[in-house]
Amino acid sequence: MDDDNTDGVVLQFGSGFQPYRQYLLEGAAKRRPLWLIDDEPVTWQQPFLAGSNVVVPLQGSGLVLDHEALLAAAEAVAKSHRVRGVFTYDEPSVIITALVADRLGLTGLTPAGAEGCRNKVKSREALTAAGLPQPRFAVATTAEAAATAAAEIGYPVVVKPRGMAASIGVALVNGPDDIAAAFERADDSSRSGPAAYHGGALIEELVDGPEISVDGAVVDGEYTPFCIAHKQLGPPPYFEEIGHIVDGNDPLLTDPELRELLRSAHAALGVPYGITHTEIRFSSRGPTIIEVNGRLGGDLIPYLGKLATGIDPGTVLVDVAEGVQPDLAMDHRSCVGIRFCYPPEDARVVEITVPEPGAVPGLIEAHPMVPAGATVRLPPRAHIGRHAYVICTADDPASCADRLTAAAELVELKYEALNETEFSGRPW
Repeated sequence: MDDDNTDGVVLQFGSGFQPYRQYLLEGAAKRRPLWLIDDEPVTWQQPFLAGSNVVVPLQGSGLVLDHEALLAAAEAVAKSHRVRGVFTYDEPSVIITALVADRLGLTGLTPAGAEGCRNKVKSREALTAAGLPQPRFAVATTAEAAATAAAEIGYPVVVKPRGMAASIGVALVNGPDDIAAAFERADDSSRSGPAAYHGGALIEELVDGPEISVDGAVVDGEYTPFCIAHKQLGPPPYFEEIGHIVDGNDPLLTDPELRELLRSAHAALGVPYGITHTEIRFSSRGPTIIEVNGRLGGDLIPYLGKLATGIDPGTVLVDVAEGVQPDLAMDHRSCVGIRFCYPPEDARVVEITVPEPGAVPGLIEAHPMVPAGATVRLPPRAHIGRHAYVICTADDPASCADRLTAAAELVELKYEALNETEFSGRPW
């Protein structure tokens, strides 16, 4: 891609794992030249970029971004190019993206709004102050405090780190015998993330019921949802997301109660601009906010939305970064889902074979996610330990779920069991 100093560039922080994120770079690059600031030199990202910088994370436990160096890199780009906006879809980069937007005078998620989304404690406090429906909660810094909080809230409870993503370190606890171990897992998981969120855990009421995620755009305080995914979770006690289904005809996209709840939540968190990923559970008391994240959803959810509606989330990212109301009109409406495949036990991959499109009705994609020789671990030792995925389309969500099950059964994994007694690596 040729650089264009007159037209300008949009800064992007973090690029993520290629199988999950390449479609976003492709879409964003069609809208505006991109300048990537990341923690490693570019490889697969190169065809979609006008330029790039590498800023190495700080030394220490976990992924600790060097905010001062990242701000300096952004300012250096701004001296030689017209910077029209800044965005990220990378959870650890949410705060620095907001800081750069503030420093360069660009529209975007504000530092306070980013912290309100990123810090689950502050998020809960802001939603409580606004009187919005959410789980009862407490913050614990020791296993003893966690046990006291859980007893006051009432079992079952959900224990989660204060600042992670992708359900890392999150567990359902049914009684007092398991609360200390769950707290320790959440506490340990937090230490693999940003330093600001190290230690402690949230203890939350379990809100039982079906769960959705909503990707939405906020421009000048106006919130608009554009992708709703119905979530499938793996077996308890962990909240591993093993699949999602997006229906372009979903009536929740225009449901007035849900839209007002989403609008109110973003106002309470101080989010005048940005793209967010909100998780909602439907209990007997109605829609309840589980969390609001200051970036697009993962798990290829926005890609499913693109297949189901034609809305390109990459172009939406750029439009919102520039403070422009994106075109969210759907050019078609279909039902599309994804199912992730997990090994039966912690494994070293020998070979993965996936079915061809059309091998079952509606199967449009099937891909391995790791190469031969890769290690894949299951919760609680690690999360997102997938070895393949399948994507299917159908006329309705129930039929789509059936097709996903049939397609996933055709994925073949040859592996060697790891048989580890301990694992001390990152939880993802």
